[in-house]
This record gives sequence, C-alpha cells and structure tokens, in this order.
Amino acid sequence: MTEALEFELVFGIPEDAFDPYLLSDAVFAAGFEDALVGTGIPGLLAVELEVDGGDGEHAILDAARRLLATLPRGTRLREVRPDLVSLADVAERLSVTRQSLQQRRMPPPTQGGLYRIDEIAQVLAEAMQPVEGRRRPRLNVERAANWLRAGPPARRINARLALNEIDPQTVEPVGERGVRASSTRDQGAS
Repeated sequence: MTEALEFELVFGIPEDAFDPYLLSDAVFAAGFEDALVGTGIPGLLAVELEVDGGDGEHAILDAARRLLATLPRGTRLREVRPDLVSLADVAERLSVTRQSLQQRRMPPPTQGGLYRIDEIAQVLAEAMQPVEGRRRPRLNVERAANWLRAGPPARRINARLALNEIDPQTVEPVGERGVRASSTRDQGAS
C-alpha cells in the first residue's frame, strides 16, 4: 500500500551554478511540476514535494536522486525535512494556534525549542484517541498526516547523511571506507 509523503529536500548548490531560474527549470525537468521551489538563500535550494511511496525512506531518496540528476554538478543533499520542527510549524499544519499546542502535553524539546517530529506524531496520535468523558481535540491531523508520515524516514536519512553512510552527491550508500558501495546493477555493467 502506498501512502503520500510530504517533505522538503534541501540541497547545497555550487556557488558558480546558483541561478534561481535554471534551478527551478531543473526541478521541473526531474518531473516535479507541482513542487514548491525555494531559492531565497544563495547556495541553497529547497524543494517541497508530495510523493507516493510504500517505503518512506526509499521514496524520499528516489526523489533526491531524480533531482540530483538534473541539478548542477557538485550539488549535495544537505538535509530532509521534517525532522526537527517548531510548535509553530506543527500548529500551522494542524490548523491551530501555537498557544493551543503549548497548553497540551508535548514531548520535551531537543534543542532551541525544536521537537522531534516522530515524538510530536506520537503525542498527537495519543491525543486523538477517544477518552470517555472528554472531547476529542480539534486538531486537523488528517491535513498534516502526509507531513507527519514523512518525519521518521527524514530523520533516518539525516542521521545517515551525518554519519557519512549516504553520499550527499549521489544519495547512494557509502561503504565502510567512505567509497560508494557497489550495487548489483553496477557490478553487472562491468
């Protein structure tokens, strides 16, 4: 069963290749005509996507590979979002105010007021369970479901990027010695 995932890929673009118009064209050339493209910070490209995928990590990495194939040489995947989120981010997705979330039991923040998205998702799932004698909270969890679903695979990919287990230029697994691990397709081609 495939479920939609809503996430953002953030790429580092080589300084000499940072042309917002060409970058937007490259995103669309990769087949993501509905993507939201952010080029407001020189050297960074943010691409917000909604894709269908059975395995979240595979779907996100596949989207990153497709984009890297059309983006300028030397482009690197920097991070996948959502991973660490603010209460304002969560509130916007749930169609509530940040203050209403502050009145609820929330997991402890990890750093600088940011929360792990998978912990937020767990708290929201618990809050939506019916409790006799209580009203269900007015949280639009359905609206945020695709975004919340993308959180755990985004965190795993970011961890693998940080540990150099994924090459940020190819988004392929890296072997123990820092060399891209050979796939069966690569071995068959030699």
